[in-house]
Amino acid sequence: MEWTNLDQLSSFETLRGEEKVSVQEVMAGENGAARVKKYSVPMASGLTYNYAAKAVNDTVLADLSKLAKEAELSEKFAALYNGEVVNTGEKRLVLHQLTRGQLGDVVTADGVNKREFYVEQQKRIADFANRVHAGEITNEAGEKFTTAVQIGIGGSDLGPRAMYLALENWAKKNGKFKMEAKFISNVDPDDAAAVLASTDVAHALFILVSKSGTTLETLTNQSFVMDALKKAGLNPAKHMIAVTSETSPIAKSDDFLSAFYMDDYIGGRYSSTSAVGGAVLSLAFGPEVFAEFLDGAAAEDKLALETDPLKNAAMLDALIGVYERNVLGYESTAVLPYSQALSRFPAHLQQLDMESNGKSVNRFGEPVDYVTGPVIFGEPGTNGQHSFYQLLHQGKTIVPLQFIGFKNSQIGTDVDIQGSTSQQKLCANVAAQIVAFACGKEDENKNKNFEGGRPSSIIIGDQLTPASLGSLLAHFENKVMFQGFLWNINSFDQEGVQLGKVLAKRVLAHETEGALSVYSELLNI
Repeated sequence: MEWTNLDQLSSFETLRGEEKVSVQEVMAGENGAARVKKYSVPMASGLTYNYAAKAVNDTVLADLSKLAKEAELSEKFAALYNGEVVNTGEKRLVLHQLTRGQLGDVVTADGVNKREFYVEQQKRIADFANRVHAGEITNEAGEKFTTAVQIGIGGSDLGPRAMYLALENWAKKNGKFKMEAKFISNVDPDDAAAVLASTDVAHALFILVSKSGTTLETLTNQSFVMDALKKAGLNPAKHMIAVTSETSPIAKSDDFLSAFYMDDYIGGRYSSTSAVGGAVLSLAFGPEVFAEFLDGAAAEDKLALETDPLKNAAMLDALIGVYERNVLGYESTAVLPYSQALSRFPAHLQQLDMESNGKSVNRFGEPVDYVTGPVIFGEPGTNGQHSFYQLLHQGKTIVPLQFIGFKNSQIGTDVDIQGSTSQQKLCANVAAQIVAFACGKEDENKNKNFEGGRPSSIIIGDQLTPASLGSLLAHFENKVMFQGFLWNINSFDQEGVQLGKVLAKRVLAHETEGALSVYSELLNI
């Protein structure tokens, strides 16, 4: 197995020489109808990845398949899940798939079977959550906790928050809602103050999430919350649990009711299926719902083992994305879920993708001569249609689009208004947008002319459930991983977030000079 830069692969050169596909032409008329039926790949949990409106044809797809083989994508995935040191920057294993299933060999690190370690933590969390729900673990007055509040930032907030919001209405509809969950992330005191002001702190259980136990923003917010609890006459140690590594300063602290563990082999943005997401989701919805979520992710991981890209949705999505970035020259990707429950899913994918693949050197620290990760942004439809879709339709910049849609709502009931339900209107909008972006519309009035040719894909499911959410999450995690392999970069470290942290500490210690000193004065630090 060789780790080779993208521009050194002969199949990539072949791909660059192929005639470009006109999305507008191939999606027009009956040809477009046949194409929609042909260009799709089944995913787990009843999901389907449809890429008919992408700028590809059978020739390009054949080249992409050769690229996948030459880049040894399947072999590199196997190296990852079998426990090789794929995170070269930090010299670490990458094991987030092990939190939801065993894909290959037994992986031993730190003297333990890591799959067994993750399962043990899930069992500990499940037992704790069940005892909280049963009223066996209570506040000092012997009363049940009614709210869980997660304190964390980055991957300790974005993923778990997005997953909670995605399942909140589903859980309420299906009798699975146990506790409300809230989140404090920003070191801005207005964030913590707003959450605390709307929370009955006497009946709140706070979850402090920090792998290192030293994250500045998180520990600052912990102190903010502890102060509020003390002012309310409450003992903070009776209202807090920790999710951290076993070696962190807070792992054995008396400041917490209990501590649940993760490790350095799971990056924050990949941690929603670990204890980081497990604690808050199990408290909010029950351990059984979290288990269904894990099963959905595990099922999608198994499909990512397929070596044929045309049968592997995550690999194909990755290949098409690299083709768009490095051959067609598109700089951004918009994630557009037509589901209000996925309102924070684009923000999570923004971190997942941009923190993973926003790199300019390869896995050996050598500069690469090609662009890597795209800019990721998005909002739920149909809200986005009344916001930034104007630029997407008629702007000079072509932005590839990733739609997500479901045939049925989570609430299961709807109202017929003017001959169609709300869900039907939602689905009608996403279908219309795909075709409008692809085909456009000619008009003599140039202000009303749509050039079309805007490529998109869509993931379609029956309903957003814990299992389909897990599969959706795993799809994008695996897509990002495969793209990192193609670009020959390390998708599992994030040195780009460190410099600002270092300088901020210098500012707080009043060890500044030059522009940093002046900015500090302007901000009254």
